[in-house]
Amino acid sequence: MTKEQKDNLFLLVKSLTKSEKRQFKLYVGRLGVNSDSKFLNLFNLLDKASLYNENAILKSGVVKKQQLANVKAHLYKQILVSLKLNPSHQNIRSQIREQLDFASILYHKGLYRQSLKILEKAKEVAIINEEKNLAFEIVELEKIIETQYITRSIGSRADQLTIQAKELSELNVITSKLSNLSLQLYSIILKTGYVKNEEESTAVTKYFNDRLPKVEISGLGFREKLWYYKAHLWYSFLMQDFLNCYKYALKWVDLFYENPNMISLNPVFFLKGNNYLLEALYFIKNKPKFKAKLADFYSVVDQANFPKDENVASLVFLYGNFHKINLHFIDGSFDDGLVLIPKIEAELIQFDNKIDAHHKMIFYYKFASLHFGAGNNKECIKYLDKIISNKSLSMREDLLCFSRVLNLVAHYEAGLDYHLETLLKSTYKFLIKMNDLHKVQKEMIKFIRGLQDIYPQDIKKEFKKLLETLKQYEDHPFERRAFLYLDIISWLESKIENKPVGKIVRDKYLKLYA
Repeated sequence: MTKEQKDNLFLLVKSLTKSEKRQFKLYVGRLGVNSDSKFLNLFNLLDKASLYNENAILKSGVVKKQQLANVKAHLYKQILVSLKLNPSHQNIRSQIREQLDFASILYHKGLYRQSLKILEKAKEVAIINEEKNLAFEIVELEKIIETQYITRSIGSRADQLTIQAKELSELNVITSKLSNLSLQLYSIILKTGYVKNEEESTAVTKYFNDRLPKVEISGLGFREKLWYYKAHLWYSFLMQDFLNCYKYALKWVDLFYENPNMISLNPVFFLKGNNYLLEALYFIKNKPKFKAKLADFYSVVDQANFPKDENVASLVFLYGNFHKINLHFIDGSFDDGLVLIPKIEAELIQFDNKIDAHHKMIFYYKFASLHFGAGNNKECIKYLDKIISNKSLSMREDLLCFSRVLNLVAHYEAGLDYHLETLLKSTYKFLIKMNDLHKVQKEMIKFIRGLQDIYPQDIKKEFKKLLETLKQYEDHPFERRAFLYLDIISWLESKIENKPVGKIVRDKYLKLYA
């Protein structure tokens, strides 16, 4: 079977909506000479194709082999220009940039007064909408023009522009430092997950404190506050401080509700803030607030005026479904959650090119965990295999590690004993390689390895011994991370009490919120 080829131009063509395709054809058709051009013929060919096949393109005769690269590059550029002109892709940023381009053209034509007039209006819009990088760019062009277009007010004007440039520059530096810190912390959690020991905790805390700029929150604008909350949120997640995660995620989301015009201008940040708010509530097991915030999330994204581009649609799908599943983990309603899986899998195909492998693997782990909670161990193993067999996945080492530990438990539960010894060895080697062999995992592997030497009548006693051992790690600052991925405690209690895992989790939840 030939491997499907991924081609950037082909993916771009396939991402176009019917209206965007119609506009593209109108755009290139404005010049009669384009009606039978090579790039338009190539567009029509790619539009009809279900897979990208270079040999089929060459056989069609629309373009020769030596011309293909240039024709593809030209078509790619023409599609982007057409999309730029599409009203659905126009926003405040593009409007400000357009005004900046117009002002630059007028400046080069020597029409300084007209250029300054446009820049003043564009700058006002940029500052109101927290586009301070663009505002700074505008001020810099104003300064250039003012040196050539001398007026009687040059003295006061020079002071005004100098002060404005300094203020914008300082705020942009703060934003840059906070966004750099936030990005670095995010990359750490994607690569390795939560801190695993005292050494990592000290290193991350030092890294955070050394790079956090000293700021007065009350003096910051929307953009600077957003990055400030983000940096604190990621630090809190790394440290497994979920109450502070909730605190900063709530500040992040409330910042948008206090500035509602920013929701449509920055929909991705609004969605991400809600995602982390829901994740924090999931970890602290507050179902009433979780349900309320999930309802708030959908009440905004379902509004007619909420942006509906492909990127936003994929994030709404991603975050909404993650938390629909998490709702069932909070109260142990695993069987009810299973109905979500086929629907999400079908939609995953639609978003195939929009969602990265890392997030797909998180879905598979959640599917596996739902099936494990519902007692469908073979189905659980099927989804875990998608993660374990993915050799190209380099993110979230903790996810890879716990997939293997859950795989061991699911094989034991499914009665697939003939695989256990091989799995034990491979899991042990993998955890050592990842430097992720901790006390909870050691105890689990030791227990499963020893099961084959235990008489049936003694198994329940061994489960109780393991439960007592693991209970001491439930609140351990670093060992407790194991229970975030796999609720081993509830599984052991289900074996001891002869009850389904879902019933154990449900009873705990009801007791917690009685």
